[in-house]
Amino acid sequence: MNAITDIELVKGCAERNRFYQKKLYERFARKMLAVCLCYTRDTYEAENILQEGFIKIYENIKNFKPTGSLEGWIRRIIVNTATDYYRKKKRIKFSEVNLEEAENQVSSIDLDVFSTREILTRIQELPEGCRMIFTLYAIEGYTHKEIAETLGISVGTSKSQFSRARVLLQEKLIKHEQRESERILRG
Repeated sequence: MNAITDIELVKGCAERNRFYQKKLYERFARKMLAVCLCYTRDTYEAENILQEGFIKIYENIKNFKPTGSLEGWIRRIIVNTATDYYRKKKRIKFSEVNLEEAENQVSSIDLDVFSTREILTRIQELPEGCRMIFTLYAIEGYTHKEIAETLGISVGTSKSQFSRARVLLQEKLIKHEQRESERILRG
């Protein structure tokens, strides 16, 4: 059987055809769940965001323009759903951090020694505000200005939270690496 093209998926979903909706979900849900996990502490919340995001995707797919990638369009909706979820339901507290002090605490760390899963797990352990801004900036490529507008915060708060997130993430990765080394040595 021939693979269904993105255009066929879009057309079928725009016609509210359940077959094409299922195929679209099967094609993108796993990748988008990974995106959602970057914004949450647990799978349950990530799945809720994913579900809400796909409802928006199905409702708005008729607006998709084939000039860009379907995956990119879907990802944008999922990211927007995640940020909306936290803005509405969580009321994230953002605290100002001294940027200079935070930058001085960050040193170089070799990320190649960590698996993607280990890094994702440590990102999930970050406080919500830090995690949200770190993910939007470092993973999604938003600017601090875009983050500030999306979350209704100042650019300075976005920058300071990102710096704080980097410091905390580095500390968590180093601690994890030390625990692993000790475990291997005890062997």
